[in-house]
Amino acid sequence: MNLDIDPKRLATVREATGCPNGQIVEHVQSLWSGYGAIYRFADERTSFIVKHVSPPSERHHPRGWSSDRGHERKLRSYAVESEWYRTFAPRCDAACRVPEAIHLEAGEGSWLFVLEDLDAAGFARRRHQLSDAEMRACLTWLAHFHATFLGVEPDGLWEVGTYWHLATRPDELAVMQEDRLREAADELDRRLNEAQYRTLVHGDAKVANFCFGDDGARVAAVDFQYVGGGVGVKDFAYFLGSCLDEYKCRRHAERWLDEYFALLRSALAERRPDTDADAIEAEWRALYPIAWADFVRFLVGWAPEH
Repeated sequence: MNLDIDPKRLATVREATGCPNGQIVEHVQSLWSGYGAIYRFADERTSFIVKHVSPPSERHHPRGWSSDRGHERKLRSYAVESEWYRTFAPRCDAACRVPEAIHLEAGEGSWLFVLEDLDAAGFARRRHQLSDAEMRACLTWLAHFHATFLGVEPDGLWEVGTYWHLATRPDELAVMQEDRLREAADELDRRLNEAQYRTLVHGDAKVANFCFGDDGARVAAVDFQYVGGGVGVKDFAYFLGSCLDEYKCRRHAERWLDEYFALLRSALAERRPDTDADAIEAEWRALYPIAWADFVRFLVGWAPEH
């Protein structure tokens, strides 16, 4: 069962993994807007994840956003993800676990990623609703990720991380019906981007991109197409909105914000004891509502019925 990978690609995967008899055994999921697919490749001993990016000749966005700008943004995102795995991912350790890249290849408008299979590494659980322990595990991952890359320049990544940042979303801004958010868009963007303390943000830190161990206390993260520069609360706000409904966000957001900053302080003390944790927290706390408003600005233009 070789599914949609051509024989040449399959041979490349076999050579890269050292599994001459390996086969594509599972279609894990399709990529957004039909830009390829993720597969599981295995032999009798081990397994790997293969992400094959091959944009369609005719583009169909699920919400109708099929512009050339959107196409170029997607292509750029896969180039960013490849650079992330090549240059930055090796800096991540067990506290901000990511899959190891076995093989990375770029062609003419196509990419091939051969990655460690996190399911086989003990992170086989996926969640939609999280327990407090699972929330804390994800926030611990974010805190250590942000501490690890504090002050690191996003060379080869998005200068501004997250898939919704303003410079890449003029079409969504143009159709917004919410006047106050539309008029504030430039100022929200400026305040976030001119922060003194910047790190790398995951850029798509929704609960679906976290893989859990059996005990829920350990997590790993995937999908680094929109990793780039920014402030940690952009990831935090987006993560919170991905796993809590509006009522729970209103009721529990401050509690989890306090938890995130406690975890960030601990991660900074371990990884970056030379930094001013008080100043970082003060700046990022003040930017937290700005980060929320910036994401809602995108959402109101992209999917106003959301």
